[in-house]
Amino acid sequence: MYVTRAGSGGPPLFFVHGLACDATDWRAQVDAFAPRTTVAACDLPGHGSSPGATADCTIDAYGAAVAQALADLELPPAILVGHSMGCRVLLAANRARPGAVAGLVFVDGSRIGAGDPEAAGQTMADELVGDGYLRFMRQFFESMFVPSSDPAVAQVIIDRALRFPAELGRPLLRNLATWDAAEMEGALDAVDVPVLAIQSTTMDTARERVSLTTGLTSPWIDLLRAHIPQAGVAILAGTSHYPQIERSGEVNALITEFALNEQTFPQEGLTQA
Repeated sequence: MYVTRAGSGGPPLFFVHGLACDATDWRAQVDAFAPRTTVAACDLPGHGSSPGATADCTIDAYGAAVAQALADLELPPAILVGHSMGCRVLLAANRARPGAVAGLVFVDGSRIGAGDPEAAGQTMADELVGDGYLRFMRQFFESMFVPSSDPAVAQVIIDRALRFPAELGRPLLRNLATWDAAEMEGALDAVDVPVLAIQSTTMDTARERVSLTTGLTSPWIDLLRAHIPQAGVAILAGTSHYPQIERSGEVNALITEFALNEQTFPQEGLTQA
């Protein structure tokens, strides 16, 4: 798995992107934190610069890959930061190598599968047959943005998603729905490190993203609070599914505050920028 590394010091920050995305989504965070601590960002197998076969592209395989990367980099316990699908990968990595994790930051997580795992996976698979895959990906990603989003940035992300190969995307989406139903709650119960959730959207019954307003919650946040009552939650209202890009300063400040509160970053030199 391709991993970029910058900076020095600790504890490290390790960034994990979402479905059909790559490490460049974290450019603003890498640039902000690399002068202050060790920063790493990965391209999950099958994404960006990392090759990947179908067997490599499951939530548990991704979690194992992140856990192995932490070992290969010989990093001290790290704060893992995940976006969207990457939130699931963080949970899988924490179960695979809990001693390597100092904290978890979830950026706009969600849950798309519940109930019977096989049924959840099959429902997703049925939706992706034939040209259903491209139709799903276009609708799914176009709904992630709001009118105030930069149309050029949005189009780059949508086009990148539409290039994600169906031979990887179909089984990955099926696995994602199955994992949500079968594994997510147990993975949340396994968390025993500090947690911060930065949430900007929720998902409606048509699996379209809806921007949150102040005071509004989401099924994912409700689930998180049920299993990790002590988790911190920050709502970024009126923005898209990509707050790390569109509201990078606020996301960076929240990560900084989380790290300082947990006494994981040295105070000296660290600002709330």
